[in-house]
Amino acid sequence: MIIVRTPYRISFFGGGTDYKEYYAKNKNAGVISTSIDKYCYISVRELPNYFEHKNRLCYSKIEHFDHIHEIEHPSARSVLSLFENSAGLEIHHDGDVPAGSGLGTSSAFVIGLLNAMYAFHNIQVNRYELASKAIYVEQVLNKEFVGSQDQIATCYGGLNKISFSKEDQFSVMPLNISSVNKNYLLDHCLLYYTGIQRLASDLEKQKFNDIEKITNNLDRITEIKISALKFFQDDNFDVEEIGKLLNATWHEKKGLSEKISLPSIDEAYEVAMKKGAYGGKILGAGGGGFLLFLAPPKFHRDIDESLKKLTKIKFNFDNIGTSIILNKNPGIQYA
Repeated sequence: MIIVRTPYRISFFGGGTDYKEYYAKNKNAGVISTSIDKYCYISVRELPNYFEHKNRLCYSKIEHFDHIHEIEHPSARSVLSLFENSAGLEIHHDGDVPAGSGLGTSSAFVIGLLNAMYAFHNIQVNRYELASKAIYVEQVLNKEFVGSQDQIATCYGGLNKISFSKEDQFSVMPLNISSVNKNYLLDHCLLYYTGIQRLASDLEKQKFNDIEKITNNLDRITEIKISALKFFQDDNFDVEEIGKLLNATWHEKKGLSEKISLPSIDEAYEVAMKKGAYGGKILGAGGGGFLLFLAPPKFHRDIDESLKKLTKIKFNFDNIGTSIILNKNPGIQYA
């Protein structure tokens, strides 16, 4: 049996610039993001041939199938199509947060399943190869309109600046702030679940229907990311400035589409700001999911009380990325 644990992510700055439609034209495209200690778990084991079904896939539903093309789950179908599986498989997925919530859950699933399948077949790949293959699965095989940051963030783990080039290459630069400053940043974070799930691919496709219309917003989001980067350095670390820039990027993000926010989200955001938050944003594509705020700890109780209709999520930062936490693979036993 193989068990893989893959973290979800929080994107602070640069969201939307990780689409080729944009980064092919702007050399400064990229994001600042971190993985967190909320995880996707994938287990893969060989299923003995005395079961009635050859393969079993368990997520929010259970699928039994003989051939890969019969799988309903698009990402599972695409990932398994990359491997020759003569042996029967049993695959289980468990996640710490709901799908479609803006924390990179779909990409974490793909990264985790790829990592597990490579281990199951005793194939060694590095993180760059793993993230690149996940991008290929989602964008090419699944034909989903998604960006390229989530696959990288959930694969590598940690607090990073991720940059993109027009050649579809990427680089990952860890932001090595001290543990004291990282904990200080964490102490200012507030994360709330709105209870609203949505399909990110549909929202993002709508945004990019007319790239020229949103290029100015994306350019400003890129400029804000560049400005924010200096405040993630120990010599110039400043959570208040990071929060203010988060507020600025939120308003630019809302300009990408009228579907980014909802009246209930706007109301919650304004309440948090009036109660002392430096800034915040909706995570992921928008339209629901999680709200992130940066606020002085002394105001947290008031903000919590004012947003008690939402579900507060406590979290920590993750520094490991996708990892195999159990590998009891005796080698594939073919009948």
